[in-house]
This record gives sequence, structure tokens and C-alpha cells, in this order.
Amino acid sequence: MRTGLLYVLFAALSTATNLGAQYLMQLLYTGPFALFASVVVGTGVGVVTKYLLDKRFIFRFEVTSMKHQARTLGLYTVMSVVTTLIFWAFEFGALAVFGTDAAKYTGAVIGLALGYVIKYYLDKNITFRADRARTDAL
Repeated sequence: MRTGLLYVLFAALSTATNLGAQYLMQLLYTGPFALFASVVVGTGVGVVTKYLLDKRFIFRFEVTSMKHQARTLGLYTVMSVVTTLIFWAFEFGALAVFGTDAAKYTGAVIGLALGYVIKYYLDKNITFRADRARTDAL
């Protein structure tokens, strides 16, 4: 139960950092591809935030070297691509259908929530699998 609550809390925190970074980026940059740039920056901030929290507090995963850290972060990022596509589909879909920032952010929250549920199972069974820590260290 504690892990589930922490995961939800970390997902909410990561969502807030993602959307906050998007909003800040939109304030700072209004040139060509501003929307795309804000979504990419926000997604990057959210992924790194969630990785650090999940690795330590959800999966209690210890890396054994910088190479192991890079492989784990790389695998986490690959798993994030899958769920990011879900998130972006909801965010851009809501913007396309309703045409407002409120709809865009609502779609983002829905997409992120769905993506995080899927991401937990991917990370539990692939990224932070206990036996992978031992074999990667060899």
C-alpha cells in the first residue's frame, strides 16, 4: 500500500514538473515550434524526475557503476517513449478537438495518468527487475 501511494505521489510530482516546465518554456519561447519545444522540455524534466524517485524509493534499485546507471536510465527512457506516445496523443488530441490550453493540459493529465499505470508494470518487469541488477553488474 505504501509503495502504491508513493508511486501516485511521485507521478503527481512528475506531472507537475512536466507541466510546469512546459508552461515556463511557453513563457520563455514563443518562436517557431514553441508548442513542440515546450512539450519536449516538459517531458524530459518529468522523465528525469520520475526516474530518480522511482529508482530510489519505489524499486529500491541500486546501480553498481556508471555503466550500469547509463544502461538503467537508457532502458527507463525507452520504456518512457512508449508511455510518452500515449501522453502526447491525449495532450495533442485534446488540443486538436477543443482548441484551448485548458483542454491541452487536461488531456496531458489524463494521458500522463494512464501512461504512469502502464509505466509501472514495464519498469517493474523490465527496467528495475532484481535479477537484471545482478547480471548488469557482471
